[in-house]
Amino acid sequence: MVQAQTNDGGVVSATTEAGAVEATPDSVKKSFEDRFPGIQAKEVRRTPFAGLFEVQVGMDLLYTNATADYVMQGALIDAQNRRDLTAERLEELSRVSFSSLPLELAVKQVTGDGSRKIAVFEDPNCGYCKRLHQALKEVDNITVYTFLFPILSPDSTVKARNIWCAKDQAATWRAWMLDGQVPPEAVCDTPVDTVLALGRQLMVQGTPAIIFADGSRVNGALPLDALNQKLETVK
Repeated sequence: MVQAQTNDGGVVSATTEAGAVEATPDSVKKSFEDRFPGIQAKEVRRTPFAGLFEVQVGMDLLYTNATADYVMQGALIDAQNRRDLTAERLEELSRVSFSSLPLELAVKQVTGDGSRKIAVFEDPNCGYCKRLHQALKEVDNITVYTFLFPILSPDSTVKARNIWCAKDQAATWRAWMLDGQVPPEAVCDTPVDTVLALGRQLMVQGTPAIIFADGSRVNGALPLDALNQKLETVK
């Protein structure tokens, strides 16, 4: 059903019967990409709303009708059950298989028995990353895998190299993030380019990006209470 507003403020409804009946995710994908050349629809799915399709573009969700004549951006709400279907879908899309992460490319820090695990994409010059480390300082029994992800400046790349090439990566990283001790210059082969490619693959768009052991993700620094609460819920 498509609604259009008339000049006098009334609403005229028209049913696109052929589109509603015959449209498939594949046909909607083609219509959308024809309508917006250069924009790739990664996936198209039906929604519970008849005639409305979900279009994934990168990590964003849009909604369109069968022929891509109308496009909406925003939250799709299941009013009957009080569920934000868009938020649920975005959470699903952002999940990462923790076991598939190349943890050997990360700086590893272990506190206590290290039983709880997180992986974090971090830029050495990211202020929010430093704020996260102030919270992590108060968390026990955790292993933190830091993927050095220098995206803010050329200096970030230099610091990432110096930290990775340090004799004690974890101590050098911790000293910089918590105490502001500049990493001494060191040169070696680094996995920075590989990590940058991994971040792009996982749609990491900023730092810190925290991945928990259950595959869920949080973008941004969590305060201590929220971090502890999240860790308690991860099984």
